[in-house]
Amino acid sequence: MGTPEFAVPCLQALIETQTVVGVVTQPDKPAGRGHQLRPSPVKAVAEAAGIPLYQPASLRREEAAEPLRRWRPDLIVVAAFGQILRPHVLYLPPRGCLNVHASLLPRWRGASPIQHALLAGDAATGVTLMRMDEGLDTGDMYTQESLTIDPRETAATLHDRLAVLGAEMLRRRLDAILDGRLTPIPQTEAGSTYAPMIHKEDGEIDWQQDVATLDRHVRAMTPWPGAFTTWAGDTLKVVAARALAARPLGRRPGTVMWAADGPAVMTGEGTLLLETVQLAGKRAMAAGDFVRGRPDFIGAILGDATTPDATTG
Repeated sequence: MGTPEFAVPCLQALIETQTVVGVVTQPDKPAGRGHQLRPSPVKAVAEAAGIPLYQPASLRREEAAEPLRRWRPDLIVVAAFGQILRPHVLYLPPRGCLNVHASLLPRWRGASPIQHALLAGDAATGVTLMRMDEGLDTGDMYTQESLTIDPRETAATLHDRLAVLGAEMLRRRLDAILDGRLTPIPQTEAGSTYAPMIHKEDGEIDWQQDVATLDRHVRAMTPWPGAFTTWAGDTLKVVAARALAARPLGRRPGTVMWAADGPAVMTGEGTLLLETVQLAGKRAMAAGDFVRGRPDFIGAILGDATTPDATTG
């Protein structure tokens, strides 16, 4: 059971090492300007492999699980499926439902553990293989493995690394789980944190925050929803940026200035160097090139007024 790209390596690992009796994924969703229905990445892999497929709008009602009962699975592997599973699904297979969760539980239970690990500045994260129960990522843990978060890691790069790690763990550990050689252990509540779902509005930049926080914010919001601010009435996406130490005195947060390496923005503490930006409806481009075509950008106050800062003359 899975839907987005994160679940694809897990499904491929199962196809290579197990007998996959069926795949459950979310219904096709409209996408693009034409709003054409687009299959999930997991659906595309399942169809290519000739695996029976089920796309319920919801599994809330017991009768919705009837196709799963006909498949008679020993175990259901769940990776970023996108629906809450009720007891009639959780306890349907003899070995239960195994969740491939992208954090070191109990830290970052919830829908967006990758982004929240970056937002918090965690030095490491990982993947937990967990037997699901009726709580929110509270089930007993079979195993977990960690990896170090790179200082310039984005949600996109960390997502891909964790997806591969989860698939590798299934290859190495699933047989031991199926035959009972690997016994799950309960989670503790000590150190538990919650990672709520990221929404589009969460990408907005608050220039009053310090530069280290904003550096993490840009990376955590890449690629979606994207870190963004406003300038001259338009949305400006900050695709890539990095922290600079100094903040010139007298500049209000959000003010754009020219630093040694290019355009930079004053924050509540420190300066954020803009590396790649994208104006609404335009292509992403190097921030230096953007300024050369729009010299009035220097001196503007992002997310607020569009007039130059008084200190710049």
